[in-house]
Amino acid sequence: MADSPVTVVWFRQDLRLADNPAILAAIERGQRTVMLYIHSTDEEGQWPPGGAMKWWLHQNLDALDRSLKKLGQRLVYRKGPALEVLRELLNGTGSGSAVYWNRRYEPTVIERDKKVKAALSRDGYHVESFNSALLYEPWEVKTGTGTPYKVFTPFWRTCVALPEPPEAFPAPKSLPPQVKGIESLTLDDLHFKPTLGWAATMEKVWTPGEGGAAARLERFLESHADRYATDRDLAGKGLHANNLLGASTSNMSAYLHVGAIGPRQVWLTTRRITQQAYSRMTKGPQGFLRELGWREFAYHVLYHFPHTPTRPLRDDMAAFPWRDDDKALRLWQRGKTGYPFVDAGMRQLWATGVMHNRVRMVVASFLVKHLLIHWRHGAEWFWDTLVDADLASNTLGWQWTAGCGADAAPYFRIFNPITQGTKFDAEGTYVRRWVPELARLPEEWIHRPWEAPNHVLDQAGVVLGKTYPKPIVDHPDARDRALEALAQSKR
Repeated sequence: MADSPVTVVWFRQDLRLADNPAILAAIERGQRTVMLYIHSTDEEGQWPPGGAMKWWLHQNLDALDRSLKKLGQRLVYRKGPALEVLRELLNGTGSGSAVYWNRRYEPTVIERDKKVKAALSRDGYHVESFNSALLYEPWEVKTGTGTPYKVFTPFWRTCVALPEPPEAFPAPKSLPPQVKGIESLTLDDLHFKPTLGWAATMEKVWTPGEGGAAARLERFLESHADRYATDRDLAGKGLHANNLLGASTSNMSAYLHVGAIGPRQVWLTTRRITQQAYSRMTKGPQGFLRELGWREFAYHVLYHFPHTPTRPLRDDMAAFPWRDDDKALRLWQRGKTGYPFVDAGMRQLWATGVMHNRVRMVVASFLVKHLLIHWRHGAEWFWDTLVDADLASNTLGWQWTAGCGADAAPYFRIFNPITQGTKFDAEGTYVRRWVPELARLPEEWIHRPWEAPNHVLDQAGVVLGKTYPKPIVDHPDARDRALEALAQSKR
């Protein structure tokens, strides 16, 4: 590379060719190019990728590398501090070399990126970053007084009043030539894939890469988007042996998190298939894009309130009397609470790396309200087990449940896991799939097996306390205890 300028495209959570501004900038620059991925766990602060996320990263990096090779490029893998890796690659290149990347918004990463950009600029390189992960930058959406939003509805109202996001551009048909002779680790050298076989079900469920993302989005929009408003809470909708994720939601969050698809692409595809602007869409597609808005809101809150992954946004909840209960936490993690709807969700999470959105709210409520275990323990478990383990969305969701974050549900709103199950899994399809020891119970009893008559349990082969646990807490008692804890925190 000596005495000849090059362009380095630094991939992070933007693992795609289409609608990737950093790649577009490299094409326009026209220099020989290095497509780079840096594994720099130490620079992720206390939130390096969890186990499920690392598996998903491996799959999508491999898919991206295969796409690049079709265009005469390849992905170069390196480990180490980003600045050191980039300087080593750029050492000896001619004046006019450049580094491009797409922005991330986690507090620790923002600080790292600022230092890298400043140092490389001082070295004489052209450095530029772009927005590929959001419809609108966190600093672009403001209240009338110029402050950040803490409530979703006015935030989203402001977003949809802005000019529509720019058109997503297609994948390039050609790329600048690669720099020859660059040493690279292999993807396996990053040790993202688990050595044990716990990811076997995830491998059956997910099709990685931007092709998998685009296909899943189109299937959802063409088959289910019109019913999204009515079906999105139905955990068992479309769930069967060949579709362990169900059909009531899009399951696009995992693809959005690694950047196998971008939010502009989701917006544009939804417009194209519905043939409507957002304001004219029916409730189904509009509700689907509103969920994209919640993702935007999560990043808005994280950017403006960077302490929220570890501390509550609302100071008045800082003194809440959380309990330390390692045994109860483990039973919750393993899906052995004795509440079928909760246990089904936790088992789906372990097997597939995701959980139905309605069930996420129920299992989170159960942890922080029935068990009074700190929301951070739930956030940490989700971080390790979700393939869409996104710091912004994970933090917003858990603080919402715990009543201590932006636009949070009041703490005194306590989900009843029995009525939630009967309402959103009325036929017991979801529970039967993920808690098979209860599969032979009639609908009447499947969400409350401890109340079933003995002869019904016998016929279903259920022995409470042996084949399936008894409830670890009584719902009315747990509710009273949670409300007393709330009152105590206010005192």
